[in-house]
Amino acid sequence: MPSRSRSFLLFSAAAIALSLTACAASPAQTAPASFTAAATGEVVDPAKFERDRASILAMAGDYKVSFDFIETVSFNENYVVTPPKISGAEEVVRVIEDRGDFISLQHILVATHGDVTFPIKHWRQDWQYEPDRILSFIGGNAWEWQDIPLAQRKGKWSQTVYQVDDAPRYSAVAAWTYDLGAPTWAPPHEWRPLPRRDMTTRNDYHTINAMNRHVITPLGWVHEQDNDKVVLSSGVPVLLAREVGVNTYERDSDFAVEVALDYWAGTADFWTEIRDEWVRIGNENNRFGLTIQGESEALYVPLLELASEVAEGKIPLAEAGPKGRALVREFVTFDLAPLAERIAATPKAGEK
Repeated sequence: MPSRSRSFLLFSAAAIALSLTACAASPAQTAPASFTAAATGEVVDPAKFERDRASILAMAGDYKVSFDFIETVSFNENYVVTPPKISGAEEVVRVIEDRGDFISLQHILVATHGDVTFPIKHWRQDWQYEPDRILSFIGGNAWEWQDIPLAQRKGKWSQTVYQVDDAPRYSAVAAWTYDLGAPTWAPPHEWRPLPRRDMTTRNDYHTINAMNRHVITPLGWVHEQDNDKVVLSSGVPVLLAREVGVNTYERDSDFAVEVALDYWAGTADFWTEIRDEWVRIGNENNRFGLTIQGESEALYVPLLELASEVAEGKIPLAEAGPKGRALVREFVTFDLAPLAERIAATPKAGEK
């Protein structure tokens, strides 16, 4: 592999902590006025439904992003809150699928290291109208399907967030509201994995009990987080500290947007195969997880490498797709050890 590509892969593993990533281009589709919700069989209020869709689609674009995280209070007499973590990035967000009641947004960070500018694939957000179930994080790199009763999903959207390797991260359900003129989606708290900024530097807590609020603003949008950092090792969840996160996306195309678009044009079909494999895995069992604990670098780095080889024409999609799907399967298990054992198997911060 050329040194430029290798430096991209090595730096991407380090830079993912700064990013909210991955991008794509796909024309938006508009649901008909008589759209019927698949989950309920009821005719949807077209004005409210289209307003919700417009709010979700408004998150696509080109952005200068700031990521601000501040621990606000300790709930353990021996724990001292950490200094604020503040960073920034340039990011492209694109619609990669729109079926009316389902919208998928992919993020790609554009990073510069020395004189090299390159893309970094990171998270994806899928929005489903009136979902009958969602994938909930249950700790220790594992997820479980959670049924959503009709009364709890009517008129609401789920957001499911996915990782660099397209494995799930977390999901929640809420209605879009428009109080005071600000389109807002604010679900209840849900568990999610540690962010990479903590996963790679500390081992003193095991999940975040998070509320993720998305608000559309005149300049773009903001992702506000109310994060409880929770310890699970005793068998009973214990609150360690609380953190406030504010990720601000301001529209700005004054950066190398084409770097992200070119990357996605060359890799979109490969990542479609990887997403489809995760769908198959999710359909096979009510619970599944990764065979590795902590940071999943052993999975996402080879996938990023395969994607780059496809984009550079070094390997055909017909060969890379099966390799990528097999790699995903290599790290998936349906036979989950107890949570305490999964947590105990997590490497110390900085260890492989």
